[in-house]
Amino acid sequence: MVMLHRCILKKCFQQFYLGNQETTKSLSAGFPTALLGGHRSAGHRSKSSVPDVRERTLIAVKPDGVQRRLVGQIIQRFEQRGFKLVGLKMLQASDDLLSQHYCELRTKPFYPRLLHYMTSGPVVAMVWEGHKVVQTSRTMVGHTNPVEAQAGTIRGDFSFHVSRNVVHASDSPEGAQREIQLWFQRKELLNWDCCDQTMTCEV
Repeated sequence: MVMLHRCILKKCFQQFYLGNQETTKSLSAGFPTALLGGHRSAGHRSKSSVPDVRERTLIAVKPDGVQRRLVGQIIQRFEQRGFKLVGLKMLQASDDLLSQHYCELRTKPFYPRLLHYMTSGPVVAMVWEGHKVVQTSRTMVGHTNPVEAQAGTIRGDFSFHVSRNVVHASDSPEGAQREIQLWFQRKELLNWDCCDQTMTCEV
């Protein structure tokens, strides 16, 4: 009697298993391959399909931002926004570096004060990578004059005067390339795969 029960149960399990297999096959036939096991498909792709994902920008925390211990909070905002950090260093900026960086401002009457301010302490320079990172970073940083910067932007939240506006952000993709080359050597920038940038986006 026990053997009979075992045979019946075995037969039921076999039918159930085979029935599930047939159901899966019939359902699979109606779906594109990309929709089946999508996580596996994405995992096998080494490059993101998101356009312009490798655009880069220079972000520099100025001496007042460093002295006020705002570096961590500023980094956190860019990380939370989804950008990838590919370069980071702390340095005392030289007159020569700043002269090249601010080449368009050298004839301005405030340039000597700007130079004094930017050499008054260390600067934390960073290179961030991501989709439309230059434009987005400018929005995150806010207006040059903190009086006009919206709350929620870095300058709107932390800056109190136009001459102490905490952070610099490249203003265009071309400007970013020029500034990155000034502040970083090629070997100081890392190319690494970030998990959220390997996801596909076929929109």
